[in-house]
Amino acid sequence: MAQQTIDIGVANQGDGNTLFDAFTKVQANFTELYAHDGSDITGVVGTAPIAAGIASNTATISLADLGVTTAKLANDGVTHAKLENRYTASGSITTYVGPVTVNWSAATNFVMGSSLTGAIEFDFTDFKTGQVLTIHNLTGSQTITLDSNAATSETFNKLGAKDYDGSATNALMIECISDSANAVFNYSVLTYVSDTTPS
Repeated sequence: MAQQTIDIGVANQGDGNTLFDAFTKVQANFTELYAHDGSDITGVVGTAPIAAGIASNTATISLADLGVTTAKLANDGVTHAKLENRYTASGSITTYVGPVTVNWSAATNFVMGSSLTGAIEFDFTDFKTGQVLTIHNLTGSQTITLDSNAATSETFNKLGAKDYDGSATNALMIECISDSANAVFNYSVLTYVSDTTPS
C-alpha cells in the first residue's frame, strides 16, 4: 500500500482533509508500518537509513525494541530455517570419556566421532520442553550416565526395556518433557545396522 498523504490545504481556507479523513490516513500509515518487516523500506530516521538500521540492528527502530512476541506471529509464520540449530542442525561429539556438555540449542542430532573409551556422562544444557534430541553412532562397552544443568533436579525415564548395547551401534533418543527447575526427560535406546530392506 502506498503512503496515505494528508492534504493540509492552505492555511485558514478550510480546503484540506477533514479531521476524520486525516486520522483515517494516519491510521492506515501506522497499520502498514507495524505490519512491515522492514526489508525494502527506504527513507531516513534522523540520518540513518531505515532499512540499513533494521538490517544492522543499530538504529533506534529494532526488532528487540518493537517486542516481537509469539502473539504477534501468525500461525506457521516461523519456518524451520529460522529454527535451524535447535530443530534441524547436526552436531558432533568428540569427547569419548568423562563428562561432555550437550547443548540442545546447538543441534537436534549429534553424531559420536568414535567409540567410547571410558565411562561417559552426557550433561544436557539449554533444553526446551517438547524438543527431541538424538545421539547417534554410540558404540563401546562403557557406562553412559545422563545429567542436566536443571536448577533443582532432573528425572530421566527410560521408555521400553532396551538397554545400551556396547557391542552394537546405538542411537540414544531423548525428549524434554519439562524444562523447569525440576526437569523431566524421557529416553529410549535403539541399536541399528545399515539395511535397505526394512521388512
